[in-house]
Amino acid sequence: MKLIIKAVCISFVLTVVYSMIPFHAECRCISDDTFRLHILANSDSEADQSLKLKVRDRVLEYTEELFESAPDKNAAESAVRDNLQSIANIAYGEVLRSGFDYPVRAEVTRMYFTTRYYDNYTLPSGMYDALRISIGAAEGHNWWCVMYPSICLSSATEREDRAKQVYSDSEYEIVADEKYEYKFKVVELFEQLKALFG
Repeated sequence: MKLIIKAVCISFVLTVVYSMIPFHAECRCISDDTFRLHILANSDSEADQSLKLKVRDRVLEYTEELFESAPDKNAAESAVRDNLQSIANIAYGEVLRSGFDYPVRAEVTRMYFTTRYYDNYTLPSGMYDALRISIGAAEGHNWWCVMYPSICLSSATEREDRAKQVYSDSEYEIVADEKYEYKFKVVELFEQLKALFG
């Protein structure tokens, strides 16, 4: 009897794993089409956290202009790389304007994000390319969003339009439909196991 129960459990696990392979592949496509923003505050003080949001607003305002003519994620990322010093200068200017003198570092990096929820959108966990801005000691709570397609601070209609322009129909369905929530958790677990053993 124990052998039958073991066989049933193994069959169930294998069925779940194999059913998740196409979904995981779609999630990887989403990460390939997405460029994120990650800002690390100097500290968790109220002033530093407020400063982080001011820097965010200035950076998003500047990069939105860069992305206007970007036909895809690679072009958006390239525009950020080409303007990295300008982005750092804009962020630093906001730091000075707010009465601080923290150094600011801007870099494009590839980093792991857990599943993130943004209003009506959910982005699956995985490795994403991102603009990371570190303010001062960069020891405070961070802030993240999606720079491309620009769904950070856009209105609901703009977010939908921009997301539909970038993601395929199946990718858009994944990020916009809440029914995939349990699958996101499985993908996140899979990504963590992969990182643990990889």
